[in-house]
Amino acid sequence: RRVTLKPSHLPMFRAQTILRQAFARMASVKAGDALPNVVLYENTPAGKVAITELFAGKKGIIFGVPGAFTPGCSKTHLPGYVADADKFKAKGVEVIACVSVNDPFVMAAWGAANGTDGKIRMLADTRGEFANALGVSFDASANLGNARCKRFSMIVENNIVKAVNIEDPPGGLTCSLANELFKQL
Repeated sequence: RRVTLKPSHLPMFRAQTILRQAFARMASVKAGDALPNVVLYENTPAGKVAITELFAGKKGIIFGVPGAFTPGCSKTHLPGYVADADKFKAKGVEVIACVSVNDPFVMAAWGAANGTDGKIRMLADTRGEFANALGVSFDASANLGNARCKRFSMIVENNIVKAVNIEDPPGGLTCSLANELFKQL
């Protein structure tokens, strides 16, 4: 059955969008929260990675970016974590994961182009489920075509968030950078 939207329906849809955006801002992840049990993808759609299995019993870092191959993510954010991977591991970090609302093929290619192999797990949040569960999703449809992940970084120990930094505005390049997160270890 086909549903036809009428102009009288638009205020209801606008109100729902505003409420979803407001809830996402209020429900952002914080220290002490457990990681959401979400499946991400590595290299291919068959490369399922349950985030809670990846960080079970481990100390790690997760950082999120709005998009692979975008200027800030490619010139500053990802390279900082690649350059500092050994420093993080010397501090006891066992897993470093980069997450973006992209497909796994793009994340794999972006990782290969930036030398992440053996240093950083490049994980695709294909439907934005992880970003939504963390409360770090934002509407980037004007520039990137869909909802994306705010730039963030966090320290995780055995699936519990120990420290979190969320950029405001979402594409900022300050508190979520590798050198800032390193200070929190």
